[in-house]
Amino acid sequence: MDTLERYGPMYPFVSPYSWYWPIQLTAQSRPNKGAKWYLSLAHNNRRGHMLIRRDACRPQHNVHNDISYHTHKAKVKERPEEEEEMRLTRSSKEMQPPQPLPKKLLPWIVYAFLSIFLLRLCFHPMPSSPSRSYELSQSHSRILVSSSFSLSFSPSSLREEEEEEGVTGSQPNCDYTNGRWVHDPTAGPLYNGSSCSTIKDGQNCMAHGKPDLDFLQWRWRPHLCPLPRFDPNAFLNILSNRHFAFIGDSMARNQMESLLCMLSSVSSPNLVYANGEDNKFRKWHFPRENVSISVYWSPFLVKGIEKTSSGPAYNKLFLDTVDEKWASDLDSLDMVVLSIGHWFLHPAVYYQRGSILGCHYCPGTNYTEIGFYGALREALRTALKAISERSLGANGAKGKDVLLTTFSPSHFEGDWDKFGACPKTRPYNEAEKSLEGMDAEMRKIELEEVQSAKASAGNLAGFRMEALDVTKLSLLRPDGHPGPYMYPFPFADGHKDRVQNDCVHWCLPGPVDTWNEILLEMIKGWEDRPHPK
Repeated sequence: MDTLERYGPMYPFVSPYSWYWPIQLTAQSRPNKGAKWYLSLAHNNRRGHMLIRRDACRPQHNVHNDISYHTHKAKVKERPEEEEEMRLTRSSKEMQPPQPLPKKLLPWIVYAFLSIFLLRLCFHPMPSSPSRSYELSQSHSRILVSSSFSLSFSPSSLREEEEEEGVTGSQPNCDYTNGRWVHDPTAGPLYNGSSCSTIKDGQNCMAHGKPDLDFLQWRWRPHLCPLPRFDPNAFLNILSNRHFAFIGDSMARNQMESLLCMLSSVSSPNLVYANGEDNKFRKWHFPRENVSISVYWSPFLVKGIEKTSSGPAYNKLFLDTVDEKWASDLDSLDMVVLSIGHWFLHPAVYYQRGSILGCHYCPGTNYTEIGFYGALREALRTALKAISERSLGANGAKGKDVLLTTFSPSHFEGDWDKFGACPKTRPYNEAEKSLEGMDAEMRKIELEEVQSAKASAGNLAGFRMEALDVTKLSLLRPDGHPGPYMYPFPFADGHKDRVQNDCVHWCLPGPVDTWNEILLEMIKGWEDRPHPK
């Protein structure tokens, strides 16, 4: 059935973020149907229509009838991804027809009164109850624009709940480890899959058609203190004239890309260096603040020879030799974030002091099976010792700051190439999931080695080290992985029995953004305390 659109007058609106959204009232009518009213949003040369009923700005019981996307028919053939957006569309109740008026005056009166009414209601909404605010959050389309356009939903209920729990006010030594995920309809990300160009394709869940986008509306709330939203300007101001580096495996890259996307919402970086397969070594520069951010691929932190299809079916790790691909640049780095763990699960042979120490999962060899926990501990010990020793007197009075991001659990509930490998669509609560087994042991080793390195360094001038403990909060987020949406629209041709899944890395935007919120708060705490002299 053909669609006829009549466009009304244009109203400019300036977003409080970095994007500008022209807003245009439209009326859409179909034969034998009542009128529907839309706000037309134009962004990145794409046109979408966000359906607004007369009471759309105030949360209603059936949230899927309140806000939805309707993509212009003419664009669907040109952009296949818009077909997925169409699936998020929810039907709206028909507006009641107006009372009979002279035919020539009727359209103008309707335009005038509904335009004034809708604009006033949208920008000066009536107070909503917490329960209805929760219902509104179920609309996927609300998430797609939350990073750049707000309908003034107030987080007052969340602030009141925080006050009741006694978590208001900043605390310099907050324990961010223990807390819970709280549903927050205002918790839209600072970026999305189209606004940030540095997202690795496999983690761009929104662009790949992930339908359950409610995972973007949860915030981590520590039990004893608040965790503010990430402030990209504050981060860039603190790191002004410094070089910040992520060193480790693909989880380090995942966290780096999250940070880069959030910073790019206020300042544009330039890619100044790229090298290695899949650009595993890259560096960006923010010229306005003179901040450099780099990523170094080093999945073991120590010297390692990765397995190849033509060589042995295991990695070789030299546990007492630091990886110079990153260590040789330590003098130029002011702050580093280390992240390793998952690559130690792969088959490997371990070397120490020039001899074979043992191996992990090496059938068919004469090597002693020793597992991977000890290897992880030795690798961390070697890397942290190298950093502390090379930090002595480094960079003048600036010193060197080191953070170790703890192990990030995966959430496979089946084979990685089977349908439904990580099917959850909501976070766990603390009673549903406890930290145990391998996840707990990996975290324990990392925390112990950070404390040991701090004790060994003592009050070493210009050296600070802490653990960025994200294991527990990440364990509770089985809904935040790409799953089958590591590839675009995996079910475009229907469901399949076998489909590749990523239940290890995190969607961008997604829960990994919380890691960087905690990172910023830890850096702020450091800024209040000078380096040891």
